[in-house]
Amino acid sequence: MKSHACLRAAGALAAAAMLTTPAVQAQSLWKPDHPVSLVVPYTPGGGTDATARAVARRLGELWGQPVVVENMPGADGLIGTRRVMDARPDGYTLLLQVPSIVVTKHMPGLKGVDPIPRLTPVTAVSISPAAIVASAKVPAKTLDEFIRYCKTASTPCSLASGESLARVSAKQLAAEAGIPNLIVVNYKGTGAIVTDMIANNVNMAFTGITAALPHYKAGTLKIFATQGQKRAAALPEVPTTAEAGYPQFQSVTWYGLFAPKGTPAEVTQGIVGALREAVKDADVQKTIAAAGAEPLVNTPAEFAAQIREDSARMDALVKLYPLE
Repeated sequence: MKSHACLRAAGALAAAAMLTTPAVQAQSLWKPDHPVSLVVPYTPGGGTDATARAVARRLGELWGQPVVVENMPGADGLIGTRRVMDARPDGYTLLLQVPSIVVTKHMPGLKGVDPIPRLTPVTAVSISPAAIVASAKVPAKTLDEFIRYCKTASTPCSLASGESLARVSAKQLAAEAGIPNLIVVNYKGTGAIVTDMIANNVNMAFTGITAALPHYKAGTLKIFATQGQKRAAALPEVPTTAEAGYPQFQSVTWYGLFAPKGTPAEVTQGIVGALREAVKDADVQKTIAAAGAEPLVNTPAEFAAQIREDSARMDALVKLYPLE
């Protein structure tokens, strides 16, 4: 999408600006004087968790204070998100979320609960294309073959969903590809999805590359397509959804930091400054690359603009494919 290309460009410009900032100004950036909580609203084992732990370790070293990762799954990420929404806006409670946060307000039973107005977007951390992943036991080698298989299979195909964004994509795929009776199975996190896909207890999933990549390399999962505008650097042999004939399924996953609403600008600027340093760390870069992602640290204003655009796009999709 053009917007994500702009997001990358804006992040690069912001990074260049940081490099020219005088040292005395960098030294004046906010930093914590006691431990910081980094809430991950999903189970351990997925891309959000891996990214959080790598970043938390390096931020802790830079700040001289522990950054403690708290996994708080449930209610499509809302339980952990609420923890941050209700926290003091002082920089000591942060949230690492994914684009699914813009769909929360459309979830059955949660309609009208929109976390975005009660949070302060701080910055993106990394960006990667999502992927269409399947069990290696599924008798299909391509997305087209999988769709044909689902149309003729004696039992309905199943699609795992760990977040609301994937549920919208599942409904869109079923409608536009003409798959009858596609069963969507809800999970609390990516780790459990991967386990069940390997066993073929569930056939496929829309998910980030992170958790699927090692199992794809081991031959226990298939990746039919990635959902970026170009092939993923970590998966050059895998076609994009556009190449596979489904350009409408382009989707980029970002991991982003949020703070409670009302967090002062000097605090968010301090977090962004520290994160720019954190993503230069070799171990952090290795974790992000292993997830098939690339670092992307931008400004609060740029990240907020991306969230508004993603929200508008998903609002339009949910009107076509309501979550019920």
